[in-house]
Amino acid sequence: MDLNRVIKLFEETGKDDLEQRQLKSVKKLVQCYQNGFPLRDLAQIFKILNLCAEKIKTQPHFIEPAYNIIKLCGLPFLKKKASDEITYAEDTANSIGLLGDLMKIQNSELRIQICKCVIDFYHAEPPKKHITGYQQASSSYKIKMAEVGELAKTMIQSLELLENQLVEKLWVLKALQHLSTSEVNCTLMVKAQAASGICAHLNDPDPSGQLLFRSSEILWNLLEKSSKEEIIQQLSNLKCLLALKEVFKNLFIRGISHYDRQLRNDILVITTIISQNPGAPMIESGFTRDLILFATFNEVKSQNPLVKGLKLSNSYEDFELKKLLFNIIVILCKDLSTIQLLIDGKVILALFTYVKRPEKHKILEWSAAQYEELQLHAIATLSSVAPFLIDEYLFYKGNDQVLEFLAWCDNEDSFFSHGNSFHGAGGRGNKFAQMRYSLRLLRAMVYLENDTINKDLCENGAIQQLIGIFKNTISKYNDKEEAILLEIQSDILLILSGLCEYHIPGKEIFGTEGVDIILHVMKTDPKKLQSGLGYNVLLYSTLDSIWCCILGCYPSEDYFLEKEGIFLLLDLLALNQKKFCNLILGIMVEFCDNPKTAAHVNAWRGKKDQTAASLLIKLWRKEEKELGVKRDKYGKIVDTKKPLFTSFQEEQKIIPLPANCPTIAVMDVAENIRAKIYAVLGKLDFENLPGLSAEDFVTLCIIHRYLDFKIGEIWNEIYEEIKLEKLRPVTTDKKILESITAASENIGKMVVSLQSEMIESQARQDVQNEQKVYTKIQATHKQRELANKSWENFLARTSNAKTLKKAKRLQEKAIESSRYGERPPNAIFHRTDIKGLNATVPSGGVVTVESTPARLVGGPLADTDIALKKLPIRGGALQKVKAVKTVDEPKKSDPA
Repeated sequence: MDLNRVIKLFEETGKDDLEQRQLKSVKKLVQCYQNGFPLRDLAQIFKILNLCAEKIKTQPHFIEPAYNIIKLCGLPFLKKKASDEITYAEDTANSIGLLGDLMKIQNSELRIQICKCVIDFYHAEPPKKHITGYQQASSSYKIKMAEVGELAKTMIQSLELLENQLVEKLWVLKALQHLSTSEVNCTLMVKAQAASGICAHLNDPDPSGQLLFRSSEILWNLLEKSSKEEIIQQLSNLKCLLALKEVFKNLFIRGISHYDRQLRNDILVITTIISQNPGAPMIESGFTRDLILFATFNEVKSQNPLVKGLKLSNSYEDFELKKLLFNIIVILCKDLSTIQLLIDGKVILALFTYVKRPEKHKILEWSAAQYEELQLHAIATLSSVAPFLIDEYLFYKGNDQVLEFLAWCDNEDSFFSHGNSFHGAGGRGNKFAQMRYSLRLLRAMVYLENDTINKDLCENGAIQQLIGIFKNTISKYNDKEEAILLEIQSDILLILSGLCEYHIPGKEIFGTEGVDIILHVMKTDPKKLQSGLGYNVLLYSTLDSIWCCILGCYPSEDYFLEKEGIFLLLDLLALNQKKFCNLILGIMVEFCDNPKTAAHVNAWRGKKDQTAASLLIKLWRKEEKELGVKRDKYGKIVDTKKPLFTSFQEEQKIIPLPANCPTIAVMDVAENIRAKIYAVLGKLDFENLPGLSAEDFVTLCIIHRYLDFKIGEIWNEIYEEIKLEKLRPVTTDKKILESITAASENIGKMVVSLQSEMIESQARQDVQNEQKVYTKIQATHKQRELANKSWENFLARTSNAKTLKKAKRLQEKAIESSRYGERPPNAIFHRTDIKGLNATVPSGGVVTVESTPARLVGGPLADTDIALKKLPIRGGALQKVKAVKTVDEPKKSDPA
């Protein structure tokens, strides 16, 4: 069809039958394109539609043609080529965007048809007849073009024109409900103030209930798919909150159906999100008071007519409502203006109704699983609310109730928990979840450092009870509930720390039993610290307990030392985990005030026989390396004017500061562990530290002078600040400042000189040690050469007879030369060799004794008791005889 001709026809004026011709041409156009508009013709068709729309004001007959064209827009667009979607993208986007502008036409049918057309973008029907040469555009093409053409923005703007036209408004909301499924459209809608515009009319009259449903759905989509902060800002006004309040109140009181309850909960969630904004007028709108009433009316009797005769069922929706109301109370209590309303609403009393052991045979409106979840949620809510309502907490004896509930959690009564909820995680079949949230509540109250609360807890035996619970958790330990048990143990230790920190009687009550549980934790396998289950948190809590519960109580300190607690602390320090070092060193500094500590520290030995002093010096070097302190390869001071300067201090220029503001040099003391290492080594006595290497002594020179260097550094800062402020000190002050600076530099030079002497002495010692090693190596080589030579001689004798004979002669000659030249008179000669033996090695311990009488040994085959203990003398087998009788030989007669 020639569309240009139709356009020219619409642009003509002044002819009598012109209107009929124009209507006829549009009718023909509608018939021609009854299966959908081709993308290439879309720009011209919408131009014709726009011309029709312009004539509607004066010529109502053009409403029908415009209606028919818009109706065809609901069909899928057609493309002749695959590239048409890209080629005609701009024309398509502009055309679809024009649909929103047509909403300004004051015609109900036309507006409804536009909305239907937009909805058809998301539920497109296939064309009734296939046209040869054309293909249907992709189903998402129209949706994308609607985003580009900013259709959602113009549709939102059209809502302002439909204040009192409910049917049209519902159709627009239905179209917006579809459009709001896209993030791009939601962003456009937010720019057009969609959230405030829709929310303000939530309570408009609507018998069908569609307005509230569709509006809440759109608000949900906006919150999920666009800037949440921007939406909250738009909804945080009195008009929107009043509308939400009335809607929620009506649904809460009169809502009966499953649908009403779901919608009520949705409205409450939206309200909860708005209440996170401190600027939202929740109190001014009266919404806060109503929400508190609805949250507590089940537990606290109220005469308010709003809740008179009202009762929640155990349906899923009412159960969710109760949890949402608990949740919004947590958010509302952060606004201090709400505190009085919470007191008036008796929120603490209502929540404490759940902090009780379950009573047998009591009829509950909730199921067992629901009641357990609400109980845990209520205790969690108390942890957030009770710290703001201390007087109410004390009035209702909160400590007594929590401790009594904890006692039930710790006993062995049969109780099967379901552990289905978020708060019940890890508590299935036991009471660990209840114990965990009760301890969280106690921790929140103890950390207020309120003397009344903490004193009341101590008087009620909380310290002994908590220690007992800790011991029981150790005995109940299993891998399945490991994470929750670790959290319980951490919370117990933190509560004990809070109770004992400023309370000496509390430390005495903590006593040896408390020290034992701390030592138990400190003996944990270090590998578990990396498990991610909570051992790190438990260790932090333990170290905090040492600081708060043991230090300052001398019996506990002595017992800790007696049980090798310092050894365990140093073992943890040797793990070299930076996150623990600062805290452990702080504890060490305090412990060193006890005169018994030094002996324990010096007695400790780590891996490779490392001493505590060596470990501390090693930590110092590591810390200085991380801080970027300048040292040479031997660890000596490089800059004697700034011996402790870190890289951060080098980068930061000195800025004049008020007297009450700490400078960079002062802050450096607190921000790293060097000051603590100095304090510990100082209390151990720098002169008598065992197990140090030369490198350690070089570093120790710097540590020993840490305080002098730091004082000089601070005076240098003072001098530089005076210069920057262009102040000129009096002559005396100037001389004093210069002398202090010079003295600090001289100390640095003295330390460098001492370090140089140590390094040179160590170098000489190394040379001497090296020489000794070389001497030992030479002796070893010489011995090896002699052994090799002896072996060669031995081989020569065994393989060459002449050499053997020669060696034999030499041996005999040497033996002969070793004997006395003259034989004493009456001496008996014993041969030491065996005749006829051609060997040059010793023949062994064999001696032939010719002078022994044969009768004493019984002959060559005798086997006497003596023979059994000695080797044969003359050879032959031993022979046993019955007995040998000794007969005295007759004395020779005197010749005289």
